[in-house]
Amino acid sequence: MIRGIHHTAISTPNLERLVQFYRDLLGFEEVLSSEWERGAERADKITGLRDSAARLAMLKLGNACIELFEYSSPPPRPGDPARPACDHGITHLCLDVRDIEAEYERLKAAGMTFHCPPLNMGGVSATYGRDPDGNIVELLEVKDSSNPIALNIH
Repeated sequence: MIRGIHHTAISTPNLERLVQFYRDLLGFEEVLSSEWERGAERADKITGLRDSAARLAMLKLGNACIELFEYSSPPPRPGDPARPACDHGITHLCLDVRDIEAEYERLKAAGMTFHCPPLNMGGVSATYGRDPDGNIVELLEVKDSSNPIALNIH
């Protein structure tokens, strides 16, 4: 039985920078940090990699966890920080917020880039921004609890 989503994972070339963004700017709590050295057979089996080595951090906010990885082996290919939201793959991480306008202004003032200001879409307001690696982070405020997107995640 699948009970729900446990976490979203992001690979980054700079673990400290991404931990700082999600922890210090967005308010996630760092609940775990770890690493494995080359030759860790179980890690290679799970990831489908050979001779993998990485550092990781798990962060949590409300019911959402984000796992951040910085691989040192095998050498990762860089991502495209301007990858369009329509390209195949994981498209974004959505954060449930209150007072989306205030969060937008706070994050914009801290240097986070956004595609546009928050837009009202009938009972919900949303905008897409980018983390330091270019991953899309959506801010979503549900203003009408009868809206089907109001999942009562708290």
